[in-house]
Amino acid sequence: MSDVGVAELPVVARDAPPLPLLTAPATNPLLDGKILPTLLRLSWPNVVALSAGTCVVIAETSYIGRLGTESLAAMALVFPFVILMMTMSGGAMGGGVSSAIARALGAGDIARAETLAIHALLIAICFGLVFMIGMLTFGPTVLAGLGGRGAVLDQAIGYVQIFFGGAIIPWIMNTLASILRGTGNMKLPSAIIFNSAACQIVLGGILGLGLGPVPQFGMRGVAAGSLIAFAIGATIMAWYIFSGRARVKPQARGVTIERRLFVDILKVGAIACFTPLQNVLTLTIFTHMLAGFGNEVLAGYGIGARLEFMLTSIAFAVGIASVPMIGMAIGAGRVARARRIAWIAAGVSFALVFVFAMLVAVHPDLWINLFTNDPGVRAASHRYLETAAPFYAFVGLSVSMYFSAQGAAKVLGPVLAQTARLAFIGVGGWWLTAHGASAENFFVLAAASMVVLGVLAVLSVVLTRWGDRPANVPQVRAALS
Repeated sequence: MSDVGVAELPVVARDAPPLPLLTAPATNPLLDGKILPTLLRLSWPNVVALSAGTCVVIAETSYIGRLGTESLAAMALVFPFVILMMTMSGGAMGGGVSSAIARALGAGDIARAETLAIHALLIAICFGLVFMIGMLTFGPTVLAGLGGRGAVLDQAIGYVQIFFGGAIIPWIMNTLASILRGTGNMKLPSAIIFNSAACQIVLGGILGLGLGPVPQFGMRGVAAGSLIAFAIGATIMAWYIFSGRARVKPQARGVTIERRLFVDILKVGAIACFTPLQNVLTLTIFTHMLAGFGNEVLAGYGIGARLEFMLTSIAFAVGIASVPMIGMAIGAGRVARARRIAWIAAGVSFALVFVFAMLVAVHPDLWINLFTNDPGVRAASHRYLETAAPFYAFVGLSVSMYFSAQGAAKVLGPVLAQTARLAFIGVGGWWLTAHGASAENFFVLAAASMVVLGVLAVLSVVLTRWGDRPANVPQVRAALS
């Protein structure tokens, strides 16, 4: 050792305090934790929140039924538009928001993540205004075109005027939830959405049916109850985020509006919005084709379609959890880890949906008994579930791929897979109709379309390049600690 080196060593006095020990940089479980346990830990709060949404649908159907058959028919008219807006704001554009924020945090750029949150809220306001103006202006004409007449149309318009008149509120609530999910916080938005669902059930019932001094407002009251519940949830999440309790603290004052940040969100969210649009269109086309076989077949298919929606919501919960994990990994330049997360999420989604779907396929009465005792409807439900239920897992697989691609900001492939399913249903249904096919043939078409969707979604992720630039992982860990 040279004399210079020795002379430069520090001299420590006998009673001096010990030198601080060097510690390893803090780790972020979303970037460094074991994938499967982390994924499951993030997924279960989403399952709770989605279960609450199912309870809202059941409760609303129950007390709207007390308002009469006309009210039920009115709700059937407006329900697709409500679901379209909620899935766009929560899963499609919401996934774009979560992905952008997670990628910024993964790259260690907290300032960018905070500014992205402000831009996300501006997007939410704009889309909320589009839905509000569009439904208030064209809603009555569209509802009439769907078959709404007389009192049914009047009640449907009344619901639209209230609910979509406040369309900005659910857009802001779902965007705030997506901001939190982008930071890896799944528990708080899920808990608030669960509480909002409880408030929605109570307030919708009270305002819709009337209670004590509160008069019966009918469908307008049901819509108002939903908006009030969403406003409460949005207020709590906004307070949590803007008070600095979240990982990001947006600063509205002095923020600079940047086109590139809008693009960062919209390049995922805007493209992803085509998926719920195509889902609604696919459902509408297939329902129209089955309508020619009579009400029993149509009702039997409807019972099976409800099961598909419920089971694929499991994949939805897992998929949402994968978005911040994949987004942070991509932002940190760890593309291989992002890929592993995607395949593990896909495996979990496929397996869970397959197990429950096969149980119903083997024992369909477990599900059918919840809805009907009509022999004709039961027979149609049996045929549909025995044919299609074993393939629900492929829909769950596509949902998982869709959210994984959102996390990587490469969502076009899974969206095009949904387009392919839509075309498959359209062309296949036209061919079957032209050749006088039976209802069972259409059930086979539905099952085959699920396989097409799942396989193409997987191929789109396999064939798409993820990640554009590496990141300094030690700096990322320090920024996230």
